[in-house]
Amino acid sequence: MAYEFDWSSIPNSLPFLAEGMLVSLEITFTALVVGMVWGTLLAVMRLSASAPLRWFAAGYVNLFRAVPLVMVLLWFFLVIPQLLTTFFNLQPGTDVRMVSALVGFALFESAYYAEIIRAGIQSVPKGQLAAATALGLSRFQAMRLVVLPQALRNMVPLLLTQAIVLFQDTSLVYVSALADFFGAAYKVGDRDGRLVELLLFAGAVYFVLCFALSRLVQALQKPRVQH
Repeated sequence: MAYEFDWSSIPNSLPFLAEGMLVSLEITFTALVVGMVWGTLLAVMRLSASAPLRWFAAGYVNLFRAVPLVMVLLWFFLVIPQLLTTFFNLQPGTDVRMVSALVGFALFESAYYAEIIRAGIQSVPKGQLAAATALGLSRFQAMRLVVLPQALRNMVPLLLTQAIVLFQDTSLVYVSALADFFGAAYKVGDRDGRLVELLLFAGAVYFVLCFALSRLVQALQKPRVQH
């Protein structure tokens, strides 16, 4: 007997699904910003003349890139509540799932952004840094004012591509029972007995958003015509 689709539960569940989408976007934006900032610092440390800084950054990047994201989220879901309870004297049962997810995603993504940014820095000709220091800038000023702006322009497509992957990965917060967009769709579908319809709807939304961003990435990757 053929499956009979019934999409009637979707319109009434849109407010709940919108709340889930806000959770997904909040995680994506926070992990993107923190990941880029911390990733930039890690990239600079990996290129530093200081061996301890290079070792620390390389160890951090290799550790997080070698461990599945779902395992990292589970670690932080178990560890962060204990740390917050100890240092901030929180009441037992305080909901810190969102904080755990934000910390886990931000620290995990920073390892990937560090490699993207390091490659972007290395794509800038070394003569740029030498010329900046010859003009009297310190190495830090030359990196901040000359090298990094050029590197960031080169890295925009890769950074956006990683942001797309990050948005898709937010569905993994199910390990902490957070109601992100995917989790909200699953709960509504399970509640109404229309799991197939809700998961298809969620997949369609993910496709539309990610496809639109991927087209933007393709547009940015096209060589600019010189007039």
